[in-house]
Amino acid sequence: MNQQLVAELNQELEKLKDQNLLWNPKTLNSPSCAKPVIEGKKMVMLCSNNYLGLANHPALKEAAIKAVEEYGAGSGSVRPIAGTMDLHVKLEETIARFKDAEASLYYNTGFTANSGAIPALLRPGDAVISDELNHGSIIDGVRLTKADRYIYRHKNMEELEARLKEAKEKNPGRILIITDGVFSMDGDIAPLDRIVELAEQHGAVTYVDDAHGDGVLGEHGKGIVNHFKLEGRVDFDMGTFSKAFGTMGGHISSSRTAIDYLLNKSRTWLLTGSHGPATVAASTAALELLIKGDELVKRLWENTDYYKRRLRELGFDTGESETPITPVMTYDSGKARSMSQMLFEEGVYALPIVYPMVAKDRARIRTMITAEHSPEELDFAIEKIGSVGRKLELIS
Repeated sequence: MNQQLVAELNQELEKLKDQNLLWNPKTLNSPSCAKPVIEGKKMVMLCSNNYLGLANHPALKEAAIKAVEEYGAGSGSVRPIAGTMDLHVKLEETIARFKDAEASLYYNTGFTANSGAIPALLRPGDAVISDELNHGSIIDGVRLTKADRYIYRHKNMEELEARLKEAKEKNPGRILIITDGVFSMDGDIAPLDRIVELAEQHGAVTYVDDAHGDGVLGEHGKGIVNHFKLEGRVDFDMGTFSKAFGTMGGHISSSRTAIDYLLNKSRTWLLTGSHGPATVAASTAALELLIKGDELVKRLWENTDYYKRRLRELGFDTGESETPITPVMTYDSGKARSMSQMLFEEGVYALPIVYPMVAKDRARIRTMITAEHSPEELDFAIEKIGSVGRKLELIS
């Protein structure tokens, strides 16, 4: 190994360590669930995206086992060559049915969906307009394009309209507005209805990343497009299976023509080996569960409403959250880190979110509620958050 490179990388790691930005991931010794074993200790999990508790659901495990027995462990290739099994086709048909869309395309991850589709859709001379708090995968996807780039302040529709007018002055070939559906740090929801209205007024294309809305918002967890009753009016509805659906993979729903275009032009889809049978079959099973019933979605919201109410009654500031993503605002980075460590020692796993992930004065513990949490587990977590919050003088 080049020793100069090793020395330079060590310097960068030391900088991260000095700034308390060095990741040291905890290790799970059990399935991902509401109360997993983490580094040998049972904990109440408050930082998982497993919103519906499907990661360890019997129906998904059964589907995965059956698929491995019938199809083997892997797909053997990329999708356009020999990596498309009938399991992949069935999953895409199920996604489209769930999303009330003409067609859908299944990617390896939500990240590769954004980093593949956005560059495929934007050409030199086009314009892309993005919310300032959009996910990093959107930012990286935009960076891969040669389109003119415009940023609008978070959820500020007056500024979005100003950016639309500014972009149109350059007579672009195409204008693409991109937004997260649910913003992952604050848990607030994009005003997608107003975004679509502005897009239609100015002839722009709309693209929503609904990673944290899939399985959470809308009827049966259909997502933000259904939440705002915008079926047929949002051009690209992107999401992921790695959160509420409990498995792995990204997806994009759109018109048949648009999906056929991405199938031929999206490099991350064309050049990445496809998911194995177990993951694909389990993903289909997750969607079928939600198509058949919405009990899990209802339970998720019952737990979320109870948890938020109890925290606010204790005096905590939960920011702008409208979803199961519930920040416990500390504002001070040191208090956020201390709170996370103190909670871990008390049996609650929740991570601090500090600069540069959020502004320097917007530090928080980001907690995530699931349908799988029992009332006893929620009460335990709330009691510990309250106790630690008092010690740190966040509440009286």
